[in-house]
Amino acid sequence: MKAAVITKDFQLEIWDLPVPEVGDYDVLCEMKYGSTCGGTDLRLMHGGHPKPVSYPTILGHESIGRVVEVGKKVKNFHVGDLVTRVGAPEGLLPSLAANWGGFAQFGIAKDHWTMARDHVPLPAWDRYRVNQIIPDGIDEKTAPMLITWRETFSYVKRLGVQRGDKILMIGSGANALSLAAHCWNMDAEVWVVGSPAREALFCSCPVCNYYSYKEPDLQTHLADDGVKDLDYIIDGVGSSELVNRTLPCLKPHGTIAIYGWNDRSHAGINPFMAKSSFSVYAGNYDEEEVHGEVVSMVLKGMLSAELWYDMEQPVPLEKISDAYERLKEHQALKYLVALT
Repeated sequence: MKAAVITKDFQLEIWDLPVPEVGDYDVLCEMKYGSTCGGTDLRLMHGGHPKPVSYPTILGHESIGRVVEVGKKVKNFHVGDLVTRVGAPEGLLPSLAANWGGFAQFGIAKDHWTMARDHVPLPAWDRYRVNQIIPDGIDEKTAPMLITWRETFSYVKRLGVQRGDKILMIGSGANALSLAAHCWNMDAEVWVVGSPAREALFCSCPVCNYYSYKEPDLQTHLADDGVKDLDYIIDGVGSSELVNRTLPCLKPHGTIAIYGWNDRSHAGINPFMAKSSFSVYAGNYDEEEVHGEVVSMVLKGMLSAELWYDMEQPVPLEKISDAYERLKEHQALKYLVALT
């Protein structure tokens, strides 16, 4: 099979690899589509991931595949099922790692439900809870977006966003758009600070207003528009500078939520820019816990993958490097990658 591998010198190459073997609880999937990630993927490709990474490594964490073979102890997956977050495992070649391994032509999911029932130790299956079945009403090209939507919806739910909350979103990338989409689907009021190039995209959605992060008088513009007493400022980028510039808009005892990774190792929020004390939310998300809710939103037409990537012109796996070059230049939020 073919797979996209980041080499030791951080080049992205297409390698020929053996198809993964199927263990007792394993599910072999023929991979269908994946989507690029402008955050995690690019950090991995430049050696900048915050956690230790072994190279060479198979890239991709937003891929879906269809079951073609099941292990002898598998009870909950069946041939033909479409499954989320499938990837090739590490060790297909000596010293070959896998950072989720989604950009491959075959991948492995695990029947984590049966493994739990059979009292298999938690570390062997816990991270495979992301392998969930996608119902027939969701097509293969839309399905990769379930990963981003699950991550961000779990985050928003854990944050505590409710109907009527006032939210300022910092960022205009794929995750920021997803976070904003969940907030307005929950009937919250959303303002956005982001790139001027993305204004039209965000303003095609029900945002209250959009502001350029380049605006030197950003604080004045927000104040003139009555953007105040915000319940939440969600930092989808990881930019302490932008958080500090917007802190005066936060209500007393409001919350700053830091989702983005860019500045996490040097975060410098200045509490004296705020009108009063506030909370900082640095929590995480759990994709599996909201899978059913996100599926329901997609089936109801509340989320459409067309806002995030071009569904009509997926990038062939062999051309994936070109997609990442365009992604670096911010030519798109994401790219859909055809894996077979």
